[in-house]
Amino acid sequence: MPKRNKRRRKNNKIEGLTSSILAILRKNHSQPFNYKQIAAKLGVDDASSRNQIIKKLKALQGKGDIQEIERGKYIVSPSKNYHTGKMDITGRGRGFVIVEGLEDDIQVSNKNLNKALNGDTVEVYVFKRKRGGRMEGEVTKIIERKRTEFVGTIQVSDKFAFVECMGYNMYTDIFVPKSKINKAEDGDKVLVKMEGWEEHSESPLGSVLKVLGKPGEHNTEIHSILAQYGLPYEFPYEVEKYANELDTRIHKDEIKKRRDMRKTLTFTIDPKDAKDFDDALSFEVLENGNYEIGIHIADVSHYVKPGTLLDDEAYERATSVYLVDRVVPMLPEILSNNACSLRPNEEKYTFSAVFEINKKAEVVNKWFGRTVTYSDARFAYEEAQEIIELNENKQGNVSLSAVEDPSKRTIPSNVSLTGKQYTVAQPIAEAIVEMDRLAKILRKKRMHAGAISFDKVEVKFILDDNANPEGVYFKESKDANKLIEEFMLLANRSVAEFIGKQSPKKTFVYRVHDEPDDEKIAALEKIIKQFGYKMDTRDKKSTAASMNKLLKDVQGKKEQNMIDTIAIRTMSKAQYTVHNIGHYGLAFDYYTHFTSPIRRYPDVMVHRLLQRYLDKKESAKEETYEDRCGHSTEMEILATNAERDSIKYMQVKYMQDHKDEEFVGVISGVTEWGIYVEIIQNKCEGMVRLQDLDDDHYEFDKENFAVVGQKTHNAYVLGDEVLVKVKNADLVRKHLDFTMLGHYQEQAF
Repeated sequence: MPKRNKRRRKNNKIEGLTSSILAILRKNHSQPFNYKQIAAKLGVDDASSRNQIIKKLKALQGKGDIQEIERGKYIVSPSKNYHTGKMDITGRGRGFVIVEGLEDDIQVSNKNLNKALNGDTVEVYVFKRKRGGRMEGEVTKIIERKRTEFVGTIQVSDKFAFVECMGYNMYTDIFVPKSKINKAEDGDKVLVKMEGWEEHSESPLGSVLKVLGKPGEHNTEIHSILAQYGLPYEFPYEVEKYANELDTRIHKDEIKKRRDMRKTLTFTIDPKDAKDFDDALSFEVLENGNYEIGIHIADVSHYVKPGTLLDDEAYERATSVYLVDRVVPMLPEILSNNACSLRPNEEKYTFSAVFEINKKAEVVNKWFGRTVTYSDARFAYEEAQEIIELNENKQGNVSLSAVEDPSKRTIPSNVSLTGKQYTVAQPIAEAIVEMDRLAKILRKKRMHAGAISFDKVEVKFILDDNANPEGVYFKESKDANKLIEEFMLLANRSVAEFIGKQSPKKTFVYRVHDEPDDEKIAALEKIIKQFGYKMDTRDKKSTAASMNKLLKDVQGKKEQNMIDTIAIRTMSKAQYTVHNIGHYGLAFDYYTHFTSPIRRYPDVMVHRLLQRYLDKKESAKEETYEDRCGHSTEMEILATNAERDSIKYMQVKYMQDHKDEEFVGVISGVTEWGIYVEIIQNKCEGMVRLQDLDDDHYEFDKENFAVVGQKTHNAYVLGDEVLVKVKNADLVRKHLDFTMLGHYQEQAF
């Protein structure tokens, strides 16, 4: 059972009485206490102790530390030393309160955490400054818990159980009465809810909400990742029922309210394994020689109405989550994969941005509104890429001038590409080729304006039928991907600009990205110097230009993935807000998310707001949408963390089967406790613990990003190529331990 702390006394004298009384009054600084209540808090009830408390209260009042606000009742004197902030507890149990507006964080010792957990919003009292200016404080109130549900491993005994929670920087287990273990067995992974924390208990009380399974099993670990971030993997029955009862037919009355674009050449380009198609492109040559290009987006807002069960669920989820072996969708399948998905040879309700563009890729005219479209064909990126490459190599019969009227076409029911032999209707092939040419002009303009090109290599796994990793491959962005990207960016930017420039000002959802922090840029410069690179950071434009040069220079190099990752972390985090500051990374003054409403709730909000203003209605409430933006940003971060954890899990699982092999890796990080190594062949990262380096005693050289042997002076430096072997692959902790075999010397033949 949780232990009760007893007040230490010596010769009937209460030790540390001054600090104890002040701690009680600070923790409850708005509530007055008399001597009896303080005695109860201290766990004493004898006459001697009560007299000591009464005398100490009078002494503290005389010094001005406390005030008697009514007869015999005291509060701590008003102070400017109270602050509200977020609790940050490190992996080693040290606490810091981050307060907006304060230059330094407030350090909180373990004894002064007062049951605050990592991420909680707390009130903290600053009582002294340490040497060097560091403020030290005590948590006086927990304003809001970051979370009350945790994933952990349960340890069951005869009368009670404890849940050990990993991944939250928790300094305590959660105590669970035997009656609340929900049939969990010893060693199970569970989802536990913290229900309270009695004042004198070392551990909070909880109950098991769900048994996730045995640690290390695939579904257990994937469901644990989702549960850890509070992400659901099933829809409530009533939400599924509501969605399945929606009328998803295309009606003539509704078509009359929309621009009918069913006869315009339209197609989709997506990943080959995609099941939902948010966006389609249409292409038509106009009589004046310009092109009409439409970006058609699934009209999710037609089906997902405000105030419904479906909308509430979509808002709470805010985003689809893409784990390594599955997608957890924002919308039920009837919508995400069927009614809203722009599948080939089907009519769909869409929301469109239609542009008249000349041959120089200049926008001459634009139109926004609801449409009905018909997708003539579906392409995978690889198929569209092959058409582009065939044209570049002059191996295919692709010539835009050969078609007088692209709307007069015959579309085969099955579009396919096999090697260099392909059966694609000529107008579609020509449309792809010409749109690729226009996209390259748009991209060049963007880069010239100061946009930053992050084409980071993505690690993908080849999975068998049981979701076991059989191999690794790298996904890179080619011309077909960039074609889609540029036209989606054009739509997003143009919609944001259309609303953002209206007068009077309208409430709108923007996707913003602030300039990078100077300190982070300086840290990046220091790291890349180790590899012989440098940057010009005189101003915003030169920083962006040299960042692009850096990202281009590292392509194909052993250090590419590491530098790409560090460069991305140098950037500010993009977020949703109603307060537009532009998008630094894209070099846009106005930007939003309009193109993916099947998988992102902000896009649904953008569709609703755009239609509202097209209908000439008054501006929406700013405060309401700012709250929704904040929630959407937070859920996006959780989803990203879950996706990252699932990749890490799969990397560990993959490496379990390669324990006997030697790998060449790059040192991707150096710390006082270990060396991080990323394997070049598969991008899996693990750690070599310094204590495992048995050829010398190694010490961390922070200045030079290295660890150095004290006798041999052998150094392992950031960026060095080394040879490693898997020592331990821990699926539960999602952690790889490597054995260092030494520096890698490439064999000369």
